[in-house]
Amino acid sequence: MAKGGMPGGFDVNALMKQAQKMQSEMLAAQETLKDEVVEASAGGGMVKVKVGGDLTLREIVIDPEAIDPEEAELLAEMVQAADNEGFGAAQELANSKMGGITGGLGGLPGL
Repeated sequence: MAKGGMPGGFDVNALMKQAQKMQSEMLAAQETLKDEVVEASAGGGMVKVKVGGDLTLREIVIDPEAIDPEEAELLAEMVQAADNEGFGAAQELANSKMGGITGGLGGLPGL
């Protein structure tokens, strides 16, 4: 029997240590993501948003020129588009930080 008590050279202790290290690195990456911010805009810059790497909406800036009572629906669409772009960019940032840690194992449950 191999070290760790498993046949075929599978070392459960080494796997557990690796998993603990990965978990620790992921927690550290999640903490640093809280400090990262991505920006996005819509409507030619009329609506701008800032989204944290922890996927929190940090700021919305609306150009006064975009505020027209007759065009409330258009403004809502621009805010939604900017939010979606910002959250997409923040998710890409999080994936790039976490993907390096998990080595592409992000699709496994619990990782």
